[in-house]
Amino acid sequence: MEFEDKISILLVDDHYENLLALEAILDRLGQNLVKASSGEEALKCLLDQDFALILMDVQMPTMDGFETARLIRNREKTKDTPIIFLTAINRDASHISYGYSLGAVDYIFKPLNPEILVSKVSVFVELFKKTKELKQQLAAYKELETFTYSISHDLGAPLRMINSFSSLLLERYSKVLDESGKEFLNIISSQAKQMKQLIDDLLNFSRISQKGVDRSSISMNELAEYVVTEIKKLLPDRTIDIIIDELPPTLGDRTMIKQVLYNLISNSFKYTRYKDKPLIKIGYIARDNEIVYFVEDNGVGFDMQYANKLFDVFQRLHSEVEFEGTGIGLAIVRRIIQKHGGKVFAEGKVNNGAKFLFSLPKINFEEVKLLDKNSEAGE
Repeated sequence: MEFEDKISILLVDDHYENLLALEAILDRLGQNLVKASSGEEALKCLLDQDFALILMDVQMPTMDGFETARLIRNREKTKDTPIIFLTAINRDASHISYGYSLGAVDYIFKPLNPEILVSKVSVFVELFKKTKELKQQLAAYKELETFTYSISHDLGAPLRMINSFSSLLLERYSKVLDESGKEFLNIISSQAKQMKQLIDDLLNFSRISQKGVDRSSISMNELAEYVVTEIKKLLPDRTIDIIIDELPPTLGDRTMIKQVLYNLISNSFKYTRYKDKPLIKIGYIARDNEIVYFVEDNGVGFDMQYANKLFDVFQRLHSEVEFEGTGIGLAIVRRIIQKHGGKVFAEGKVNNGAKFLFSLPKINFEEVKLLDKNSEAGE
């Protein structure tokens, strides 16, 4: 194991022989063991590097383990670093309780049992590794989102120019162009518009990922009816039966939840296009601590073996020739619901409809009153 890959563990004891004993016990873990012979020295070590765990003797001159722990907890950088106290003297319950009140995760009495100590320290080493990996993944993810936003934004202008000049060529030089030339320009314009839509969806996905959740009480019935009305305006030639149950209200970001409903309901409009009697139902299922809302239709459906892929970016189960789209709409739905602490599901059967479900925490009316009160105070 390379040194830079090792996890650091801080050993604090004013007796050097105790430090050597700790080092001998923990050496089998293959980690970076840093020794400090006083509380002051331990605080200096914590300024220079991060530690997965601190093993600290309670009884030390000048600054004992408790005082050192209090100072560690007062520092923003080290306030969450786990501390295990080691002691050979005081076993009084109030003494131990005080140690835990200072943020200790464990209290071990000397003489130490090597196997137990190694087992306990191993847990914190693994926890530190997993936390570090997660932080790196989150940092990489944020970097990717920023890159996506930047690229999408920069590509927008050239695509608008391609589309505009294609239209101008068709408008001004239609008499000069033969049918093949016109068809080529129409293809260029169509593809530019499709790419522009893809970029707009990517930008929307990136914005939602970075945007905070502005919670307020939401009438899901009013929101669903509003979304259906807006979609019908865009598709005046469609005749479709829509059933909206008496939906319970929820707490959430109104703009985001409206986007969820819009994406799901517009999908149902799209995938019932070839049905003689298209039907869409918007309903809910009440559970102990959550409400599961759903949008169900009798459209083309899908094979359940692909259900897990539906909510991934760019995943499509139908060709663009059959049904238009960029493959980002359901990814946006999942991202929004995850930001609200919920989950998304999908059920379907080929040529026999689909049902898309999303869960939101059950409404807390006391929280609603507080949010409404704060909203009124801000007006």
